Amino acid sequence: MPAALFALALSAFGIGTTEFVIMGLLPEVAGDFGVSIPTAGLLISGYALGVVVGAPTLTALGSRVPRKTVLVSLMGLFILGNLISALAPSYGLLMTGRVVAALSHGAFFGVGSVVAASLVAPSKQASAIAMMFTGLTVANVLGVPGGTALGQAFGWRSTFWAVSALGVAGLIGIAALVPKQTTTAGAGLRKELAVFRRPQVWLALAMTTLGFGGVFASFTYITPMMTGVAGFPGGAVTWLLVLFGVGLVIGNVVGGRAADRSLMPSLYVILAALSVVLLVFVFTAHSQLPAAITILAFGMAGFATVPPLQARVMAKAEGAPALASAANIGAFNLGNAGGAWLGGLAIEHGLGYTAPNWIGAVLAAAGLVVAVISGLLDRVRRTEPALSTVH
Repeated sequence: MPAALFALALSAFGIGTTEFVIMGLLPEVAGDFGVSIPTAGLLISGYALGVVVGAPTLTALGSRVPRKTVLVSLMGLFILGNLISALAPSYGLLMTGRVVAALSHGAFFGVGSVVAASLVAPSKQASAIAMMFTGLTVANVLGVPGGTALGQAFGWRSTFWAVSALGVAGLIGIAALVPKQTTTAGAGLRKELAVFRRPQVWLALAMTTLGFGGVFASFTYITPMMTGVAGFPGGAVTWLLVLFGVGLVIGNVVGGRAADRSLMPSLYVILAALSVVLLVFVFTAHSQLPAAITILAFGMAGFATVPPLQARVMAKAEGAPALASAANIGAFNLGNAGGAWLGGLAIEHGLGYTAPNWIGAVLAAAGLVVAVISGLLDRVRRTEPALSTVH
């Protein structure tokens, strides 16, 4: 793999760490600013909102700017947001810093996916995208627990200083290693917007929203599920999350390689596997060892979807993929929010902590149905020229 992919992965590691590490630092932040834990938790929602807004907006603004310049600028914005967070004298400024950093998130992964794919042969593009997203998965295994431990030992601000340093390293790596010949200016805003007239682009975005909605319907409530149903002690949850993170790393690599071999068949298999694993989790969540094994399989199936879903939307937005690619990152976050909401709704209605699993299974199955429809449309289009020649 080209060295530039490692620079993209390092940047993704920093972005993934800053997104999720705040979950482990909520008590420290709440105590420092004198706010409640739920109020501190809004820092997570604020970040998600920044991702959804920033992904299409900044990608559109940079549509005529060389992609290498866009990536360097986005990492600069990421660093600025984390510096604001590290120095924030008030909760409001910390929220501002979180939103500023989040604005770069979706656009970075959207444009970064296009750049990563351009660095390799067409037969390796999904694996190249997976390589960049490996930084995001490793952030869940190492960055989040490491950042949490650092913040608990030296104060939560130290974590944001460390993430800022990661951002600087990523920016330098991109500036030094991403070759200029892969960073020609984008197609222009009008051409980027025109791809949204294609039904297959919307079907690809729907697959992402439903598939990842299935993941987060369950994962959002993994802690109360494991402590309240499986009977794990609270201290074991960290290791269960690490196990889930290991599954993410494995699934990301496997999903990328499978997509390179055969994109749509791999999506069918992975979405079906995700639905089955979540359905099985309804039953295995009641016992500790089966639950732990299922969590590993859940992580693998959940993140195996990412490279093929990203590759699919880029393929269907051929000619102007940057904005559609960034919109797909927004679709991941929309799925996160929607899945979490549906899972919480089931719990609130007294269906128990395992109910989010079957809701996730239904969402993943719905994503599979959309994928099959999209694949059938591909077949229809391929047969149309042959039929016209007969007549």
